[in-house]
Amino acid sequence: MRQKVSVIGAGNVGATVAQRVFDKGYADVVLVDIVEGLPQGKALDMLESAPVMGSDASIVGTNDYAATAGSDVVVITSGIARKPGMSRDDLLFTNMDIVGSVTKSVVEASPEAIIVTVTNPLDAMTQHALEVSGHPRDRVFGMAGILDTARFRSFLAQELGVAVQDVHAYVLGGHGDTMVPLVGSSNVGGVPIADLLPPDRVEAIVQRTRGGGGEIVALLKTGSAYYAPSAAVAQMVEAILFDRKQIVPCCVRLEGEYGIEGLCVGVPVKLGAKGVEEVITVKLTDDENAALQASAEAVRELVEVMRARV
Repeated sequence: MRQKVSVIGAGNVGATVAQRVFDKGYADVVLVDIVEGLPQGKALDMLESAPVMGSDASIVGTNDYAATAGSDVVVITSGIARKPGMSRDDLLFTNMDIVGSVTKSVVEASPEAIIVTVTNPLDAMTQHALEVSGHPRDRVFGMAGILDTARFRSFLAQELGVAVQDVHAYVLGGHGDTMVPLVGSSNVGGVPIADLLPPDRVEAIVQRTRGGGGEIVALLKTGSAYYAPSAAVAQMVEAILFDRKQIVPCCVRLEGEYGIEGLCVGVPVKLGAKGVEEVITVKLTDDENAALQASAEAVRELVEVMRARV
């Protein structure tokens, strides 16, 4: 019997997550959105690709959470992008309301599901979903670090002309301008990148990684990234469903690790069938630790703004 993955939000990210999972055929997929006809139409389109893709999984679109009952993994992509004239707090509160409502519906339909959040601002939304769900931290966590790390590795591989598989790196911290690419431990085939690139090129790649999402928004003009984000989500879903015990950076509530208490921040974790099975502590330089603490404080500010509103 196939496992079940529900994706909440049928926009570009959500629909592409659904497509990636459905194409591989290892899980049945439910795509949910509040817009009538949108998830149904996209799911039907994907279903009709099954003979070409060789997928015998099922996929349905719906406006009703009843269809998500019994999900093993639920991915929350619902929310809005920041619009002209909208303040940071406006975006925060709007998506806070959306994610809170979605989380309640998800927990009611699938109380045992593992929840992966994708909605921005990612770290704050993960914190909110975790608190609304009442679940332990191992079952509610966010996607960001895999995406940020993928961007960092892609840029390094491109700069050095090497296979991306040979580039080993992590990006920690909040999903935004304060993210922390770990330059000190980044390497290509075991050779530190500091031995391969001059400091100014390393710094340029770090800054491009931090602005990776904004670079795509500026080019698209009417949207934001979804191919790489959906690939990152799919990697997390597969690590859970196949119990891979994979070490990947995810946004998870820290309970003293890295000197951070009670706050959702991106760090490496072991991801398997139980969700976050272990937080992995990596050695940081003094500068990296200071940057991580500063990134955590930026997340804390958003969380405190949310809590003050409740």
